[in-house]
Formats: sequence, structure tokens, C-alpha cells
Amino acid sequence: MSKTIHRIIELVSELNLSARQFDMSIGTANGYILRMKKNNASVGSDVIERIVKEYPQVNLVWLITGKGDMFITDQAKPKARTTQEIEAYIDKRLKSKWSDEKKALLDEILKEIEASKE
Repeated sequence: MSKTIHRIIELVSELNLSARQFDMSIGTANGYILRMKKNNASVGSDVIERIVKEYPQVNLVWLITGKGDMFITDQAKPKARTTQEIEAYIDKRLKSKWSDEKKALLDEILKEIEASKE
């Protein structure tokens, strides 16, 4: 019996995405999908939830069990994303992460300044 990770790899191929692009689109760490494939590992429900949230046209029953069609029949197959769309999404995610890190660093510096005043 095929595991969910094998169906995810099949989905990535059908969507014409690289594994990295797919990882970014569902918010997992870079290399997650390929690492799961290499280790023949099980995929957590949180990842499955992210997939169906980002790609609602994916048939959840197929994703989990392998039964039925890959895509829900009443929804059209998704159009492939352009390189520009993918790059814009990645840029947005990176800026968000950097912004959070900068805020954390600024908070830490402000605490140090307050501590030095005491």
C-alpha cells in the first residue's frame, strides 16, 4: 500500500512545482517533503491540513487513502503558478520572518537598555 508521502510527491509533480516550492507554499521547512520521502516517513495531520487548506481542489480521501481521484471533480485543476508569483510569495514569507526576528532583537536590546539604567 502506498503511503501518503508518495501521494504528496505525486501531487507536487502534478502541480508542476518543485519540492521546495511546495514546502514553501504549505509553510513547512525547506526540504521537508523530500526528507519525508527519503525516510519513507508518515506525514502529520498538521501537514495534511496545510495541504488541503492551500490546495482545496485536492481530494482529501485520495490524499489519505489513495482512493478516488487526486482532484475533486467539481473543481478545475489548479493553474500552475508563475515563477513571479512563487518568488513574490517566498519574498513575502521571508520579509515576514525577518521582521519578526528584528522585532525580537529590538525587544531584547530595549530590555538590556532598561536593565542598564537600573
